[in-house]
Amino acid sequence: MRLKTTLAVAAMFLATTGLARAEGELNIFNWGNYTSPELIKKFEDTYKVKVTITDYDSNDTALAKVRQGGHGFDIAMPSQNYLPIWIEEGLVLETNPGQMENAKNMLPEWADPEFDPGRKYSVPWALGTVGVVVNTDVYKGPIDTWAVVFDPPAELQGKINIVPEMNDVIHAAIKFHGGEMCSADKTLLKQVRDTLVAAKPLWVAMEYSTIEKMVGGDFAATTDWNGSALRQRLQNPKIQFALPKEGFQLWSDNAVVLKDAKNVENAKLFLNFIMDPENAAMISAFSRYANGIKGSEAFMPEDMKTAPEVMVPADLLATADYSKTCPPEAQELYTRIWTELQK
Repeated sequence: MRLKTTLAVAAMFLATTGLARAEGELNIFNWGNYTSPELIKKFEDTYKVKVTITDYDSNDTALAKVRQGGHGFDIAMPSQNYLPIWIEEGLVLETNPGQMENAKNMLPEWADPEFDPGRKYSVPWALGTVGVVVNTDVYKGPIDTWAVVFDPPAELQGKINIVPEMNDVIHAAIKFHGGEMCSADKTLLKQVRDTLVAAKPLWVAMEYSTIEKMVGGDFAATTDWNGSALRQRLQNPKIQFALPKEGFQLWSDNAVVLKDAKNVENAKLFLNFIMDPENAAMISAFSRYANGIKGSEAFMPEDMKTAPEVMVPADLLATADYSKTCPPEAQELYTRIWTELQK
């Protein structure tokens, strides 16, 4: 009955917005292992649109590909600290999702964010945090600190992975040394650089494939995002996530329509579609991240409603930084550190 109702409402929506000829294609460029097959099937069935998903592994990879042009993608999912760059460079289309039918479902705190005032370009896809994940069979000490990866105990040395998202790693090292987000203080950043260079020989890898390798025992600890950590714990309860006491990031990824999209009307339909609470819950149920859509909690898996990976304790919120675009001066210094770390 719900499906019939959804189809009927969809038909009415199309008829009233002049988008009745929605049949065709939609090409989505998204982070790997991040898109719910159930969500995509529902969209395809509802609008008779064939969806193709292409994966990327980092914000820098996505930005470089879209900058090149000729990619054939309609939608991408930049993180909030990168989105202003996409907007400034004219890579995204002003579709005014804040005025779409389902925009009323956005949580107030995500309806008018600093990185996209008035939601002229983007729709929230997922919300999360950056922290530390540890297999507590290997290490039984405290894990609520960046020291786990930057000054690791003997049990973890040679078994640590670092997810190579530059801004996440630099921010974590800055907080480890008591600094502030986007700092360009050269004395502080020398400490950050020295810490990272000294720690690197104690790591086994710098890669994104954390779920499989933490569960499989290839890694005993990693920096990671909370949804990934939850997926790991559900497969092995000994894998635990912690928000470091020195401070951590709160972030969001956001769906945008690309400036050179070939299927603009289908892309707009998709933005409106994912602001429906039931559909937003499908995104969360697959990726295991929270979302910015009110009412979606009614459709969320029970194991997410109290998951420690998803819930941010009130006493830790004071140490959290909302992810943002750092000034060019700071970003240039971070890039230098990162380039040296890759050698």
